[in-house]
Amino acid sequence: MNEEGNAANLAREIAAVLDGRSYEMIFVDDASRDGTRAELAALKAELPALRLLGHRSNAGQSRAVRTGVIAARAPVVGTLDGDGQNDPADLPKLLAKLTRPQAPSDLGMVAGNRLKRQDNWSKRTASQIANSIRRAALKDNAIDSGSGVKVFKREAFLRLPYFDHMHRFMAALMLREGYAVEFLEVNHRQRSVGSSKYTNLGRLAANMTDLWGVMWLRSRARLPGGADEL
Repeated sequence: MNEEGNAANLAREIAAVLDGRSYEMIFVDDASRDGTRAELAALKAELPALRLLGHRSNAGQSRAVRTGVIAARAPVVGTLDGDGQNDPADLPKLLAKLTRPQAPSDLGMVAGNRLKRQDNWSKRTASQIANSIRRAALKDNAIDSGSGVKVFKREAFLRLPYFDHMHRFMAALMLREGYAVEFLEVNHRQRSVGSSKYTNLGRLAANMTDLWGVMWLRSRARLPGGADEL
């Protein structure tokens, strides 16, 4: 949303990193009010793998991720935030970890852990507090749940319960559905254009409210251990 000046550069970076692979690149424009949509539409001739989806109304990051995953044709999906702070060069590393021959059969997602966050002190502090509380309550082992760079099995994601802000609880939700989750350190870059769509207090308040909901979901989960066709 409103990432004019970042979106086109990110698309070209993704294309360069994934050159030689079979892939599609899906951008979901969450009803931007600037030139983001036009900027990306102009790139479609240059980047034939680019698909552009546009929300008619602003619906938030979690809905944008879900829109993209539903539209995706491949069995494995990688995500990046649209602000350019996630490094597309990390995608092949996460993909390799998810699809390695010796990976656990139930591995559903490999999530990025931003090694050196390029955000201001207040934003880093608010995230550390929220992550510590969430990790203690949910036992999901996610040090950095807000990292936008992830690679996961599309089927696993579509089994997760949807709610606004669920992208911050994907590790816990994957575990709830019986999938394993692994983490990998990733790069993080400074924002070059625009500003964050979140405030520290707004993010913290939403996380605390959602945390109770995810705790309730976990308490109501019952896994059948798989299903056999008889």
